[in-house]
Amino acid sequence: MFKKILIAEDQEMGSFSVQKTLEDLNIPNVDYVYYCDDALAKVQKSIRENIPYDLLITDLSFEEDHHKQNIKDGKELIKKIREIQPSLKVIVFSGEHKSGIIDSLFKEYHINGYVRKARNDSKELKKSMAAVYINENYLPFDLKQDMKKLNSYEFSAYDITLVSLLSKGILQKNIPIHLQEKDIKPYSLSSVEKKLNSLKEDLQVTSNEQLVAFCKDLGII
Repeated sequence: MFKKILIAEDQEMGSFSVQKTLEDLNIPNVDYVYYCDDALAKVQKSIRENIPYDLLITDLSFEEDHHKQNIKDGKELIKKIREIQPSLKVIVFSGEHKSGIIDSLFKEYHINGYVRKARNDSKELKKSMAAVYINENYLPFDLKQDMKKLNSYEFSAYDITLVSLLSKGILQKNIPIHLQEKDIKPYSLSSVEKKLNSLKEDLQVTSNEQLVAFCKDLGII
């Protein structure tokens, strides 16, 4: 099992769940920080001293207070740490539930595990650590089902652009103007209408408003 772990978490309840889990697993060396800047500094120091961390467990959201921080959230922290220690295993422990955001953590930030803060999260943390330790990515079963649902739709960049424009209050009939300005093709009104109608049919929604709400719930816009 992991020997040296860094926890980045600014909420006491979240920190308590992690602490209980690590105590149960008898992890010998655990450091806790409440700010992302401090987490990066800890990792930098561990590398300089040639005693690097094996695992980072981090939240995504960190509340701002009187301590001015350069790194604002967990995503940015992961990116910064990946630049200096690419091999460090990362588990995100967060209340985030949107499938699109969780999916991007694996695809864009190359995290190794995700556990949602909820009832029985200590049990899920133990499972995630066991899986990640043997080089397997970990996602709880219910989130796996949501991820399958998300990936089954295969949203293209064009799809996301159209829905994003709708979410900004741009009328469907005016979308071609915005697409043409950015040289995004196809930008004819008939192409836009055809694509939006296809999306609504695939997602089983009946209006552009429902389409926007659905995509927001998934976290793709």
